[in-house]
Amino acid sequence: MPRISLLEPPYAPDVAQKLKAMMGGQDTDPLSIFRGFVSNMPLASAMGPLGAYFLRNGVAGGPSYDTRSRELVIDRVCARCGCEYEWGVHVAIFRKAARLTDEEIYATVHEDSKAACWDDRDAAVIEMVDNLHDTGHVPDSLFDSLLEHFSDQQISDLLMLAGWYHAISYFANGLKIEHEEWAPRFPQAGTE
Repeated sequence: MPRISLLEPPYAPDVAQKLKAMMGGQDTDPLSIFRGFVSNMPLASAMGPLGAYFLRNGVAGGPSYDTRSRELVIDRVCARCGCEYEWGVHVAIFRKAARLTDEEIYATVHEDSKAACWDDRDAAVIEMVDNLHDTGHVPDSLFDSLLEHFSDQQISDLLMLAGWYHAISYFANGLKIEHEEWAPRFPQAGTE
C-alpha cells in the first residue's frame, strides 16, 4: 500500500485538469504516481513544466536529446535507484519508440556500460548515469566520450534528466507507489 492516500475519482476540476495534462491530454486513468503528485497540488504545479519539458524531445522548445538516449537515462537511473515502478512504466510505454531490445532492457538493470549490447554512444550514456549515481560526478574522460556523440546542450539536458528521474525514483520508492498492473517488473538476473 502507498504510504499516502492517492487521490481517487471523482476529481476536483483543477485536479482533473492537472491529471489530464500529466497524461499528455489523454482521457485515460492517470498513473498512480501522478495521483500521488496531485495530492500536493503546489508540488504538482511546480513539477509540471519541467517534467513536460523532459518528455517533449523532438518538439520545438523541448530538450535536444533523442528518445533512445532519454529512455536509456531514465531506465538506468530507475534501475540504479531500485525504482521498479517508474522503470516498468517507461519500459511499457516507450520501449518501442526507443528501439530497446530484450537484451538492452535486461542490461539496464543487470549490466553496466561494458555490456556487449551497447554501442559506444549508448555505453557513454549508461556510464554517465552510473558515475552520477555512484559519485555525483562525470570524469573528464567520460565527458570527452559524451562530446563525441552529443552537443553541449544535449549533455546538459541529459545530466538534468538523470537528476530529475533520481527525484522521481525517490518519490515513488519513498511513498511505496504500487506497481501498475500493465507495466513489466525488473527481469530476474540470468533470464535475459
